[in-house]
Amino acid sequence: MRTKKGIVSSNKQEKTIVVTVHSYKNHPKYKKRYRISKKFHVHNPEGKKFEIGDEVLISETRPISKLKRWLVSERLKTADAKEIQIDEPTELTKKTDVAETETAEPTETTNKQ
Repeated sequence: MRTKKGIVSSNKQEKTIVVTVHSYKNHPKYKKRYRISKKFHVHNPEGKKFEIGDEVLISETRPISKLKRWLVSERLKTADAKEIQIDEPTELTKKTDVAETETAEPTETTNKQ
């Protein structure tokens, strides 16, 4: 039974996820390695929640539908959720505000008559 390791790229269907698997090949003439990516439609029988970016292990199985020939074996890593909170101005914006007030000089207009 073949197994592959890939990253979840779509989870919009109920019992199917799309997994992208990257592999490397050598060019026959130039001998340079290049990366190939292929998408597999994978059966998710229990309807487990997989997030985009999760690393999963898939295994080959009997044909389930026209496109599905793979089954989710296990989740290897979860996707990193990055939370960005902007509550206070950063140091960079504070310095630029101070720099603008220091360089701004009042212009004096004198009328000579």
